[in-house]
Amino acid sequence: MGNICFHLCILISLASFNFLVNCFDIENKVTTTVFVFGDSMFDPGNNNYIMNPSAYKANFEPYGISYFKHPTGRFSDGRLLPDFIAEFANLPMIPSYYQALHNHSINHGVNFASAGAGCLDETYREKVIPLNTQLGNFKIIRKKLLAQLGEKGSKALLSNAVYLFSIGNNDYLRLYDIPDIPSDSSCLAYTTEHEYMNMVMDSLVTVMMEIYKLGGRKFGIQDLLPLGCLPRFRGLALLKKGPHSDCLDELNSVVKKHNLALSQKFKQLKKKLRGFEYSFFSIFDALKELYENPSTYGFKEAKAACCGFGPYRGFGSCKMAEAYELCENVKEHVIFDSYHPTEKAFHHFAQLWWQGNSNVVESQSLKSLLA
Repeated sequence: MGNICFHLCILISLASFNFLVNCFDIENKVTTTVFVFGDSMFDPGNNNYIMNPSAYKANFEPYGISYFKHPTGRFSDGRLLPDFIAEFANLPMIPSYYQALHNHSINHGVNFASAGAGCLDETYREKVIPLNTQLGNFKIIRKKLLAQLGEKGSKALLSNAVYLFSIGNNDYLRLYDIPDIPSDSSCLAYTTEHEYMNMVMDSLVTVMMEIYKLGGRKFGIQDLLPLGCLPRFRGLALLKKGPHSDCLDELNSVVKKHNLALSQKFKQLKKKLRGFEYSFFSIFDALKELYENPSTYGFKEAKAACCGFGPYRGFGSCKMAEAYELCENVKEHVIFDSYHPTEKAFHHFAQLWWQGNSNVVESQSLKSLLA
């Protein structure tokens, strides 16, 4: 009996040791950890776990068909940008928050993103997980890390971690969209465009500053997509303005102003905050390049979605209940559904950000930030 207890104690000790080795190498340097916040561009399936309308979920075919061979909740045919960043950093795929709560390892990071989420709490209120709630979920994970690693260990992990953000798209989409997803243009009834932009920006920065206060120092942020050129809004432009229209220019104009202000804000934070580091990725410019020169990057179709119906296949959400069309070869398409890129396009964006392509990345590469 004594030998059994002895061996059991050894096994428990080894298990505890191996857990710590997963977090620290032999020189006591913290391993790479990535925490992900945002919207459907980054959501790995968190919305599968909440009660919300199906318009905010991708847990049905044909989503996931290219890589996973089944729907995971990702709004694409396969992997998203954070999945590729994890691969480039030699990390396992970052689990969703709800997976992390159920015995998934959290020492390499957690993904809190939610499709439909915005910087503002009122963006698609009660249908998604807004950014402030994602911050609250991060604090829950932080407590778990504190319990597992202690104050010194968790502090080291959090300060070395990279915090990725893709957020703000939906705050503007809700101003210009029409059903399928209900719009909410009433939010401009009490504010100007400039004031609204400042509200969105301030909400984002407030969350980031809270993470900074909790020990975060390394931030990766991508700006807003050229929303007016997504299939949904190309279709709307065609219906509103006729056959000579292309993108919804008034939406892109607002997005450009936001992206410029966001870039300037990060430059200011770099000067203001001690130890603050960041990598800024312009997915606006990266996607615009694919629109203009698709064949250069191995694509044949840049404007129309692979899945959907109507002009540019920009309507519907690929539900089996709807008579959607599906392209023959998804690898030829830049965009998968009304709003979201294909896995191949996400891989391209991840490579640009990882390598620090100077045309679309400011400050430093994501690779250097994760070093």
